[in-house]
Amino acid sequence: MNYRLKNGIAFSLILQILAIKWLSNQPEFIEKYYSNGLYPYLSNAMRWLYGSFPFSVGDVIYTLLILAAFRYIYKNRLIIRLKPLSFARNVIMILAIAYFSFHVLWGLNYYRQPIYRTMELNANYTLQELNDFTEVLVQRTNAAHKAIEPIDTVQVDIPYSQSDIYVKIEQGYDQLTAQYPNFQYNHPSIKGSLYSLFLTYMGYGGYLNPFTLESQVNQKIPIFRFPVVSCHEIGHQLGYAAENEANFVGYLAALNNKDHYIKYAALSYALSYCLAEIRNQDETRFRELYSLVHRGVQKDYEELKRFWVSYENPLEPFFKTFYNSFLKANNQSAGIKSYSLVVGLLVAYHQENPL
Repeated sequence: MNYRLKNGIAFSLILQILAIKWLSNQPEFIEKYYSNGLYPYLSNAMRWLYGSFPFSVGDVIYTLLILAAFRYIYKNRLIIRLKPLSFARNVIMILAIAYFSFHVLWGLNYYRQPIYRTMELNANYTLQELNDFTEVLVQRTNAAHKAIEPIDTVQVDIPYSQSDIYVKIEQGYDQLTAQYPNFQYNHPSIKGSLYSLFLTYMGYGGYLNPFTLESQVNQKIPIFRFPVVSCHEIGHQLGYAAENEANFVGYLAALNNKDHYIKYAALSYALSYCLAEIRNQDETRFRELYSLVHRGVQKDYEELKRFWVSYENPLEPFFKTFYNSFLKANNQSAGIKSYSLVVGLLVAYHQENPL
């Protein structure tokens, strides 16, 4: 590749950043021409291409790229020292290609219309509405627990393998498609991450590879969380980039599943978010509601907490800070806290569609 072309590609990074800045203020355009225009074709094609592989192609590519980068730096260390500007230009050129690929293949979904608008939901809620909804969630979660495990102090044991869950969660999306065509999920491409241990130390349950559009799920997380995390990552595949929206779409898919175990996982998942939000606003009310939750459900929450605590490490805050900055740079002003914004969507949705 000649120097003029390399310089042009590197310089394009500035133009791309300006273009994304402009597009970020055009959500209607993004929604119509990208999220509901180009992206569904890209997503279906990528899922068809990589979905048949039993392993994460994206994780393998990442590994090879990292090894290639170290090899390049080692072999060219003297040239890099003698020509640092040329090396910097090459790095910027690679970043420009990655930046372009990221946004074209998936990242523009960060700037689409908010889901509460496309689904015509009222995003605002009162504390009383949250309390009322959480009371219903407690009742429904307890009932779902009892339907599986008659003894309310016993923790639910989901009898499925991770591969079984991948197959079963597609049913929930099939059910949703009748009411919301945008949730149609063809050519599944969801896999356990080869980097599950690394993800656990980082504090993440999964991620979407934005270059291969494979959904990656942390294979180490407790099994009762596995269905909703898997549904969450599929939500990203369908073009819902914001974390609260992927949480919401994933919850709806799991809730609409005919399988009792997956439906229970959805209800306990939503309940945990609502209880956490109430705790932030009224500790006394939180304790009252939490005391009504079956002891078996509480054991799920305690197991999840022990799981994450057991992997805490000095680097985790760094990873969380980096991801927080990444989300803020991609139109999610709340950063990591955007996950919990799903509460507003849950309350709004169930005002229109009571449990």
